[in-house]
Amino acid sequence: LRERVKVLGTRTPDELRGLLREELLALVGTDLDRTVHTEVEGAVDRPGVVLVVGVNGTGKTTTTGKLARVLVADGKSVVLGAADTFRAAAADQLETWGTRVGARTVRGPEGGDPASVAFDAVKQGTEASADVVLIDTAGRLHTKTGLMDELGKVKRVVEKQAPVDEVLLVLDATTGQNGLVQARVFAEVVDITGIVLTKLDGTAKGGIVVAVQRELGVPVKLVGLGEGADDLAPFEPEAFVDALVQEG
Repeated sequence: LRERVKVLGTRTPDELRGLLREELLALVGTDLDRTVHTEVEGAVDRPGVVLVVGVNGTGKTTTTGKLARVLVADGKSVVLGAADTFRAAAADQLETWGTRVGARTVRGPEGGDPASVAFDAVKQGTEASADVVLIDTAGRLHTKTGLMDELGKVKRVVEKQAPVDEVLLVLDATTGQNGLVQARVFAEVVDITGIVLTKLDGTAKGGIVVAVQRELGVPVKLVGLGEGADDLAPFEPEAFVDALVQEG
């Protein structure tokens, strides 16, 4: 260690920043597949199916709407499934997004069976030859075992119609350790394939990127950088690390 400190002590500030950048890139990971998988491979006549999961307050429903906006802008036809039936406001919010971006929204009665809504969304998406079905699941508290079991049921019921291609876990980047606890519990119920970090509007919260990727073994794929409709962006490790180095 003493020798390493001695060597580092001979480096210029620019050289030290370069070394720091390399170390941070290695931690964040540049070789991970950060693609949001919405396209079905092969000649299979079905939509890509994406489940969006996370607790209330993380920006889950808003993220679903913003993702729909990105997909529609990319020429995809999208069906939204409002499977958060415990909050009428969530279904209303998702339907507003659907109207705004040009996506059909499938919803059920307030307090109805979330799995039934998810099933119907995939069924209608298949019948309409939609490209993608995005399902906003209930923002169930990770401490309530029954509700978490229900989330597992949603996934199983959907898979009677079509395989789930992507399960995105939405986390609030400001919650720190509590976000990691949420991630751990959700991962026990459904196979998380990617992470969306919302409220990542400052690099001071950047440590959660490394921590949650290590915790789940899956990459951060999208980040929410603000409240605007265009503020959902692909996570770019190089740009993120450059911002960290500059801030440091």
